Amino acid sequence: MPCLSSPQDTHTGTHTTFLLSCSVSFHRLIHPQFTSGYTPIHRIAPDRSPFAFGCCRRRWWFPQPRRSGMRASGFRRLAPFLLVLAAAAVVDASYRGGDHNFHRDFDVVWGEGNARFRDGGRLVELSLDERTGARLQSKERYLFGRFDLEIKLVPGESAGTITSFYICTGGARHDEVDFEFLGNVSGEPYLLHTNIFSDGKGEREQQFVLWFDPTQDFHTYSILWNPHNIILYIDGTPIRVFKNNAAYGVPFPTRQPVHVFASIWDAEDWATQGGRVKTNWSSAPFVATYRRYNVSNACVWDDDSRRRCLGPEESSSVGRRQPSWMAQRMDWWSWMTLNWVRMNYMAYDYCEDRKRFPHGFPAECIIPIGQT
Repeated sequence: MPCLSSPQDTHTGTHTTFLLSCSVSFHRLIHPQFTSGYTPIHRIAPDRSPFAFGCCRRRWWFPQPRRSGMRASGFRRLAPFLLVLAAAAVVDASYRGGDHNFHRDFDVVWGEGNARFRDGGRLVELSLDERTGARLQSKERYLFGRFDLEIKLVPGESAGTITSFYICTGGARHDEVDFEFLGNVSGEPYLLHTNIFSDGKGEREQQFVLWFDPTQDFHTYSILWNPHNIILYIDGTPIRVFKNNAAYGVPFPTRQPVHVFASIWDAEDWATQGGRVKTNWSSAPFVATYRRYNVSNACVWDDDSRRRCLGPEESSSVGRRQPSWMAQRMDWWSWMTLNWVRMNYMAYDYCEDRKRFPHGFPAECIIPIGQT
């Protein structure tokens, strides 16, 4: 389904298609046949994280998390420090983002009255009320790049709301990479929902509990997309990787340029605890704040179907110059931190949902995660 559809819901039988989001398959996660129970969140995200906030020991409930067979080791004892050092070691690209300006670089494609530009366009507030939400779309299109955005999520009561940051091509066979933050009742945590579409195929949902309160301050969410892999980061810490395994029959986005999107919208039918908790409109408007948008490391797609790549350059094997981020892959440090995030903060992984895939997992789930 194209990302650019109009903001409305259509219902067909037992399936619901939300035209505000390209993540059309998420309803399967909260369909009864895929929700076999609930598990207290302190079993998913124990308070070992250096970023944990004071209420981590409360019993928060989410769909059944993955059951990892990994065994505890000395790595667990060192892992909290890895997150700190990994975040400190990565220079936050958003601080180097030049003079990017939301008002200049984006169009308000839905809910114009609910997008408020502040600080000369360097910050934007997107709000949701009973009338409408809001969505921004970048004026430029990009074929590969690193996309950084700082977000402070809706504080307090946010059940039924979704705040998002994603890249998407549009079209029936679209490519897309999603950060979607599912709101919750006051005092309970957000759930980060991620999905990756390639050649129109999605159903690659992974969900995470965050190791910090995303409503108290800004945090940097990043998408690195190059011909080798797609890597999702939070404050420089990798949380998900999708390798280019086209050689194994897994489609990988390489041909279609994307727009960058930011939005807030109502999805009370499924967003919070499977739709059991509805949007409390007495708490509206719900406001999410975005700043420090950075695409200084990206390839702009021009009107002549050519790309113009930005960022530090390095020599390629054929002697031409290419941006260094274009060849970036996961190193051993990144794999260690990613592994720790998966063990402690992953709440759902489609690659372990046998009820959803009774006849066999998708091909990319069978290929070892580090294989190229």
